Order: sequence, then C-alpha cells, then structure tokens
Amino acid sequence: MKVVLLSVIFSVILVSFTSLAFAEFDVLVLLETNSGNITIELFPNDAPKHVENFMELTQSGFYDNTTFHRIIKDFMIQGGDPKTKPDSGASQSEWGTGGPATFVEAEFNNIKHDRGIVSMARSQDPDSAGSQFFIVHKDSSFLDQQYTVFGRIVTEESFTTLDRIANVETGDKDVPINIDDVRIIKASIINRLQIPDLIDLADPERIQSSTAFTRPPSSNQFESDVLGVKFSVPPGWLLQQPLKTSSDSPDVVATGPKTGTLPAAITLTIMDTNGKTQAQTIDEKIASLQNLIDDGAMQIVTSDAAPVNGISAYTMFLEAFFMTGDKEINVLFQETSIYTPEKLYTFTLVNDDPFAFAEQMTQLDETMDSFEIIPIVTSEGENTTGVYYSDTTSKEEFLEMAEQRQKEYDEEQGGCLIATAAFGSEMAPQVQFLRELRDNTVLQTQSGTAFMTGFNQFYYSFSPAIADYERENPMFKEAVKVTLTPLLTSLTLLNYVDIDTEEEMLGYGIGVILLNIGMYFVAPAALIIAIKNRRKQQ
Repeated sequence: MKVVLLSVIFSVILVSFTSLAFAEFDVLVLLETNSGNITIELFPNDAPKHVENFMELTQSGFYDNTTFHRIIKDFMIQGGDPKTKPDSGASQSEWGTGGPATFVEAEFNNIKHDRGIVSMARSQDPDSAGSQFFIVHKDSSFLDQQYTVFGRIVTEESFTTLDRIANVETGDKDVPINIDDVRIIKASIINRLQIPDLIDLADPERIQSSTAFTRPPSSNQFESDVLGVKFSVPPGWLLQQPLKTSSDSPDVVATGPKTGTLPAAITLTIMDTNGKTQAQTIDEKIASLQNLIDDGAMQIVTSDAAPVNGISAYTMFLEAFFMTGDKEINVLFQETSIYTPEKLYTFTLVNDDPFAFAEQMTQLDETMDSFEIIPIVTSEGENTTGVYYSDTTSKEEFLEMAEQRQKEYDEEQGGCLIATAAFGSEMAPQVQFLRELRDNTVLQTQSGTAFMTGFNQFYYSFSPAIADYERENPMFKEAVKVTLTPLLTSLTLLNYVDIDTEEEMLGYGIGVILLNIGMYFVAPAALIIAIKNRRKQQ
C-alpha cells in the first residue's frame, strides 16, 4: 500500500510540475550507470530554467544510453551528449558537439564548483547550454560564475561512482577507453522518499559578495586607475585580479571555457621596462625561454613586430610541452608585448585545445584593440601620467630616477613641508596644480628629470623635520605658508609657456631659479644692507 501511495504522489508531481515545483516536492534525478548509481539533487531557485530543461530531457529518455564521454581525474566527468549513444551514427571525433535543438540562457549563480556539484556545459557563448552537463570531481573554483550550477550529488554511492568513473583509463581528448564502464543506462525522475541513504548535506557553499550576483554583461570591461589600463574581454569570461607575487606574475586574469585539459585564459602582465629599449625587452624574453627551448619543452613557432593601437608591440606564438602523469599536454600561447619606454604591457592567451585556441586568437585581438592606457590615480586622487625617456638614457640613470620618484612619492605622504603647509587651506589646489605641472611638463624632459632628482635629494634632507614641526605648531605652519607664496606663484609661470625642447626647459627653469634666488636671497640681502647703511648714516 505504501508503494502505491508513493506512486500516486509521484504521478501527481510529474503531471503538475513547473520550474518552481521541484523545490516544493523534492524531486531528484537518478542516473543508473554500469559503474553505479548517481543521485542528483536540483537547485530550482538558483537555476530554474536549467532545472526545468534537465527534468524534461530526463523524462523524455534523452539521456538513456549516453556516455560520460570526457573524463579528467581530479577535475570533472562530462556527459549528456546524444551523439555518444551506440545508435547515433556519430564518430568519437564528434563527441562533445551534440545536444537538443534548443538552448538555455545562462543562469550563472554564486554556488561554488565544489566536489559533487552538477553544472551545465556550454560553448564560448554563455547562452549555449543544451543537454551536456558535468559533475565536479575535485573543487574547481576557477569555474565559479562561468557555468550554471543546477544541482549536486547527494548519496555515498554517488560519490563512490563519481570516483570510480573519474579514475577510468582515458585516451585521446580524455575519452574513456572502455565506453561500457561509463555509460548511463537510464536516467529517471524520483522522489526524495525513494532514496533511504541520502547524505545530510549543508547548503552548498557560495561565493561571498557584498552585492547580489548579476548575469555577466555582453562585454566584460576591465578598468583600473591603479594599474592605469582599460580593456574588454570576451563575453562570459571571468575577470580576476590575483595577488601579484612577483614582477612577472599577471596583474589581470580572464578565464574562459575549458575545452581541453586547461581552462582558456587571457592574462595581462604589467612590468617596468627599467630603461630598456623594446629590442632589449625582446632579447631578454627570448633569453628567459632559452633553457626550455634547448630542452625541447618549448618552441617559438612564429614572431612578428606589429603595432597595437599605434603603440609598438611584439607578438610571439609559442608551443610548450608538459607532462601530467603519463600524459603529455601541448599548451599553445600567443604573447603580445605592448611597449612604452616606461611600461611593458603583455597580453597572453593560453589554451591546450588547438581548435578553441584558433578561435580565441581573434578574441585576443579584439581585447587588444580595446586596450587603452589611462592616467593612474594615487591614493590621494592625484592623476599621474607616464614619464617617457629617450633611448639615450642609460639603464642606470633610469633606475636612479625611478627610485628617486618612488622615494619622492613616499616622502610626500608625510614629509613634504609644502604639502603639509598647504593641507586643508586655500593653497591646496595650487599645490595639486604644481604636482601636475611637475609631472606633465618638468619631468617630460631629461634635463627636468635630472634637476628634480638633485633637488629632491636636497629638499628631503630637511623637509620631513620641518613638516613635523608644522603639525605641532599651527603658527609656524602659517608662517611657512606666507613664506612659500612667492615660490608657488613663480612656479606657475611655467604653465604659460610652451616647452618643446631641452633648451627651452633649461632656459625657463634657470629663469625661475634665478627669480626665486632674487626674491628669497638677493632682495632680503639688499634690504638688510640698505637698513644697515641707513643706520650708519644716522
């Protein structure tokens, strides 16, 4: 009688279910395979369209006799392709390309791709999900919010079966050698009451975010006024800023679909040129790869020098060979280094699927076409622009100037007597204006940079002590403000002249220096002498 009642209840569920009914009736999906059963709990509140699609396909017998055709141990097992059925007439080379006639729009959510999670496979188009799904064998957080999670496995037998399938022997393109071991004999809809050994699992782990998750825009835009760059990546790719652990580690990573052993990725690495010319950076890059090339682990297939958005650039196409266990992986790279005298911006495309790589090369070109260098904003909101030096500047000179500029910036945060005196007063905008004048005019020439290097060494030998005293004594701070007014006024004169050559910079610079010597030393000295002479006459 109990079985009859369960059957009646189950029949009512099947007749009346909608995309939201599954949450109410605790419907599960059972996959019976030659390696054991897999029981799947569904998440209709997070992915209602995917759950409805999966249920309809299951109920229609779509998954019966299909195969887990792509198996990567410690990553995932993938199935659901009707072309893997024995009577499909498709060859193994076509496996992974089949599906129903309709697609499901992406429902990317914040559930993490932890072990046992069931997620929908797709192509590079976020809205291309059909029937193929995968079950995560080992936590794969790099997939989060790129693929729609719609369920998880919920029994001990399911996890045992997952491990058993994930460990089968595979051949080319991760296809299992023995197909019968990984075949889905039948997929069916069942009620939770029919499964006595369900694991009492906590709610699925989710990505912690202060804002609600929204579907990715049609074009992912990255913009950072800290890094000073702006560009877009392919739709649906996940943008991240990893911790920069070394100078040559990526500043930005965009991960795309995983069609091979590795997920596709576009990275941007920003490095200081340290005064090197473009030719020197190219030679240095090739030298860093030489050991791998000599060992036969990498080869440079092609290389070419061609500008990107009018900026000098150099592109290399490389192929590398790595071993994972007994399997060799061929990884393809396209690396384009965009050169400015101050920074080297390197975009790299990585994938081990040659067919996807060929398509993604076009997407990388689109990413680089959108690339812009924008002003960097410091923590105080100060805009800075790139300072460029000619190829005649030696590496040692550039390093010295770069070190001095960093020291200057660090000391300005608390050791600049001028900034301290002007802070919070009507002079603050004038000081900000002078900083821009320094960066955009004085430091655009070698003579200006050389002068600032020497001046800063002298200036910061006493400025921090005076700045500290200004903070302690408001009256002294006001006195410094009055004293600095003529100096600041004289420096603004540089904004009203055109400086296009080194000679003009030297001429105007010497003129401003002589003007200040006159105001601060000659004029007071003349006044003192005049007063003394008058006293003598009296």
